[in-house]
Amino acid sequence: MPVLDLQAALSALIGEARLSVSHLPGTDLQLWLLDAQNMDRAFNQDETRRILDEPPYWSFCWASGLALARHLAAQPDWVRGKRVLDFGAGSGIAAIAAARAGACEVVACDLDPLALEACRANAQLNGVTLGYSSDFFAEADRFDLILVADVLYDRANLPLLDQFLSRGREALVADSRVRHFTHPLYRPLGTHEALTLPDLAEPHEFRRVSLYHARREPL
Repeated sequence: MPVLDLQAALSALIGEARLSVSHLPGTDLQLWLLDAQNMDRAFNQDETRRILDEPPYWSFCWASGLALARHLAAQPDWVRGKRVLDFGAGSGIAAIAAARAGACEVVACDLDPLALEACRANAQLNGVTLGYSSDFFAEADRFDLILVADVLYDRANLPLLDQFLSRGREALVADSRVRHFTHPLYRPLGTHEALTLPDLAEPHEFRRVSLYHARREPL
């Protein structure tokens, strides 16, 4: 069972850490996330080292993913009847939201095998069916839309903006870390307020999520 595997991995990282079902504000979705009430203490040096070496991104719902999920719920035409890939899926929040909004196929893509396990567990929790991929570049150029949430936190990832359009006709990017990036194909769609769950007490600027859209230019 994916949840048991995830719990075992989390326990190996942080002894008493627990996963629990969290309902996401402003949505009808829920995820298996790190139970913050069970971790109300400082991490010791060994735990900090392990967390930095193997961060459990999949045990959080990051603000950008939450904002993107709300956006798709409010405007399902972005994905309805389309083939969608969620790049850097993490917990699977954007992929699950796309499936709920009527996408005909959704693939959750992440390099981390534990993230894909989290996507499986969360898809089951929300009653949706996803496909799974560990290699974006092994996918065919067959998707209508590439979803991207909270991937641009490292500016070294900015060149990926071009690569997203090598596998999909359009890309929809949500990010709260890189402000006002410029790219000839991406246009801003506005900002949304969201937060990371469990709440990391991030600065308010990281709770303002910007959305960007790109469409591949015809040959």
